[in-house]
Amino acid sequence: MPGMKIFRISVALFAAATWVGAAAAQDAKPTPKPPATPAPEAKPAPKPAAAPKPATPAAAAPAGAEQPLLLGQYGDWGAYKATPGGKIVCFALAKPANAVTEPVGRKRDQSYLFISSRPAEKVKHEISTIVGYPQRTGGDTAATVGTASYTMYAQSDAAWLKNPAEETQMIDAMRKGQDIVIKSTSSRGTKSTDSYSLKGLAQALDKVEQECK
Repeated sequence: MPGMKIFRISVALFAAATWVGAAAAQDAKPTPKPPATPAPEAKPAPKPAAAPKPATPAAAAPAGAEQPLLLGQYGDWGAYKATPGGKIVCFALAKPANAVTEPVGRKRDQSYLFISSRPAEKVKHEISTIVGYPQRTGGDTAATVGTASYTMYAQSDAAWLKNPAEETQMIDAMRKGQDIVIKSTSSRGTKSTDSYSLKGLAQALDKVEQECK
């Protein structure tokens, strides 16, 4: 199982890089180069070089990777499509509305929850998360939607539903629910609780189904 997950992790990181890159592009403030010093022959000073353009989402993606296409933003969820290696991959992606780490002050990377479909592999609505730190070896990640609880298999900084047979049930609960809470523990004993809003998830999944038939 772990070896089959590498591609899925790269898709999540790919989407994350796109999201972060878009925000960075809005905040970037390039500084123009100072004018060059005139030559001794009193020739006119060359014009200052043009200010560099802000980075684009494509620049934030891993080298050589295809830029995923944003199909639409629905509430707190974005629907994406990509064709790595000529194979279609669609996924719905969200960031937590609230992220708590204990002990307070422990740093970790951005966490994400995403649901992917890969028609070529006959995979539909695979649920996974990135928690932002290496998780405890042999540990599990817990996901709660309303009164229903699910166990997720943890590997490095990612986790997948431990019992794939529960995926349809969990997706149905998420479509009808208001939020999902994911709890995990790092290899250092750091505990995290990420709460994701499920607003817009149903529409994002409908879009994913439409694009990845």
